[in-house]
Amino acid sequence: MTTKPWVCETCGNHTYTEEAAPPDECVICEDDRQWVPAGGQRWTTLDAMADGGYRSVVREVEPGLLGVGAEPMIGIGQRGLVLRTDAGNVMWDPSPYLDEAAVDAVRQAGGLSVVTASHPHFYGAIVEWARLFDARILLPEVDLHWLSRPASAEPLVSPWADKVPLADGVTLVQCGGHFPGSAVLHWAQGADGLGVLLTGDTINISPGEDRVAFLYSAPNRLPLPERGVHGVIEAVQPYSYDRMYAHWWAPAIRRDAQRILKESTDHYLKFVRGDAPEWLTEGHHHH
Repeated sequence: MTTKPWVCETCGNHTYTEEAAPPDECVICEDDRQWVPAGGQRWTTLDAMADGGYRSVVREVEPGLLGVGAEPMIGIGQRGLVLRTDAGNVMWDPSPYLDEAAVDAVRQAGGLSVVTASHPHFYGAIVEWARLFDARILLPEVDLHWLSRPASAEPLVSPWADKVPLADGVTLVQCGGHFPGSAVLHWAQGADGLGVLLTGDTINISPGEDRVAFLYSAPNRLPLPERGVHGVIEAVQPYSYDRMYAHWWAPAIRRDAQRILKESTDHYLKFVRGDAPEWLTEGHHHH
């Protein structure tokens, strides 16, 4: 029997259980980085979503990179990215929803060899995609326990750590920060050979598309402490890139991503250290 997932309406993660009733709690939402609605946990199913008018949205993000998302928004609303490589295609940060149209589009793009994600909030339909294409689910060892999966999917799960090359010029890089296993995907050939970083929530892109920030929890307004920021910066330091895509269709950093990362980090750390803005640090020292 193929176990069908319950889909958390708040975070979009899939929870697999043999039970006819949904679970009492979503472990992802109970965590300090997420949130449970004031009225309690709410669940849906892929079938109920399809009946309720959900549909997949597929568009090219840039040559070699296909976006696969859903409308209306479910959970945190990430759209997945399918990166075409010579060693097989990689799906990153899959949406919680998938349907025949999405599956057909991915099949036409050449299927999937690997499904992976920036962090546990964006596992979405990762198990469903892996089962459909018999793809490997690559997850950082430290965050493996966050994935709910049926026994049938167990052989598809492979742990990794530090960094792992997926194809020529395509590398999964563990950055930590938001989660211990928070990662980015580096694609050297992207952006016309200038390089692309797929950042998920590991590096947050601001709406003006000209700065980034680091958050332990976006919904709970918790900043990432300085040590965590240094870990992210050091992890991406060896790689060259000009563009960054986060977890939604927009915003993105279209050019000068390395410069923007450096300037934004300096600015962010001034706040974390209490050195900014100036009006907070000037003229308040007399008692």
